[in-house]
Amino acid sequence: MDEKIKEAYQRAKEAYASIGVDTDKALQALDEVPISIQCWQGDDIQGFLNDNALSGGIQVTGNYPGKARNFQELQEDLEKVLSLVPGKKKINLHAIYATRPLEGRDIDELFPEDFRGWVDFAKKNDVGLDFNPTFFSHPMYKDNFTLSSPDEEVRSFWVRHGKCCVTIGDYFGRELGKKCVTNIWVPDGMKDDPYSHLEARKRLTESLDEILATPYDRDSELLAVESKFFGIGAESYTTGSGEFYLGYAAKNQIALCLDAGHFHPNEFISDKLSSALLYVPELLLHVSRPVNWDSDHVVTDTDELNHIMEGLVRDDLLKRTHIGLDFFDATINRIAAYIIGIRSTQKALLKAFLEPKEMLLKAERELDYTTRLAFVEELKSYPWGDVYAYYLDKNGIPGHDWLREVKAYEKDVLAKRGN
Repeated sequence: MDEKIKEAYQRAKEAYASIGVDTDKALQALDEVPISIQCWQGDDIQGFLNDNALSGGIQVTGNYPGKARNFQELQEDLEKVLSLVPGKKKINLHAIYATRPLEGRDIDELFPEDFRGWVDFAKKNDVGLDFNPTFFSHPMYKDNFTLSSPDEEVRSFWVRHGKCCVTIGDYFGRELGKKCVTNIWVPDGMKDDPYSHLEARKRLTESLDEILATPYDRDSELLAVESKFFGIGAESYTTGSGEFYLGYAAKNQIALCLDAGHFHPNEFISDKLSSALLYVPELLLHVSRPVNWDSDHVVTDTDELNHIMEGLVRDDLLKRTHIGLDFFDATINRIAAYIIGIRSTQKALLKAFLEPKEMLLKAERELDYTTRLAFVEELKSYPWGDVYAYYLDKNGIPGHDWLREVKAYEKDVLAKRGN
């Protein structure tokens, strides 16, 4: 172990101990929180099944060289990412990342065996798998609708796709012994105001009910539904609104997915955590960084990221919350984007674990808001960075020099892909 890092950690440990915080316990807690890493950052959400253009309000900007073009390259990139971040991890997949050709089938006829390559990858790297049906970038995404389409052929196609995906998520959980979170998001909506706001939502309810009727083991799989404020082509009306999915998740006692970019710019999901968990059993987070809208920027150390993690730790919500990342940036090195986002998320979690929780709760209950504010502000300059540096070094992972390793990987691997 680097002696300078160790010495800095000892000083940090003493500083935190003076306010009643055990840094060793904080690191142990951090080490137990899985972060689900989105596979689609590695290839700009192209997937392996076709060359369809992105649709459903999804856009990826930039053309940085070296994106993964197939399963082998994406595996290689993800293994490099896993080697540069500590702690528990999962890999989050979309249905378009099947690892064997469909051979005349479409995505409404997917089978678990189509994803066997990912199961082998997960076992090799000791990670779990999460899953998402892909309700976009497909010819059957018609007139801005999928599960809420008035066209029965379209709606039925996507219901079949959703049912296949529930079965695949159940397979992942049982095969790996780690619960798979299968998240349902659809881009359905209208550019202008509809005459009826209700009809499409009734169809969406019926479709979701059909999908949820698919047999699955709740110990192996958790189903989640995800809302959105608006999307490209659905600026005036989004079928799956926040109120719709909160009600649906509460009624069916499944998880609610809160995406940091899927609400009004003046709304923050950090304030929704405690409210939603009063009514739904579990939450799925899509940690992203919106810039004025759902632009899925790489996660950085922002106030909102810190507030999200503080809310989870302060109110003991982590056991009922699944943390996943959701960003895609093709303007920078994609491996670097992964590592920046994952480490930023871990750092925010660590800062929350390093708070003198009982003391601050006591001050609040006694209406001592002076002490509360004073300590919360003082904590911002405490040496949490030395604690995280120790965590990295303890796990044999580069600290500030990680970018050097990524640049070498870019030169030796990414630059030779020719895209």
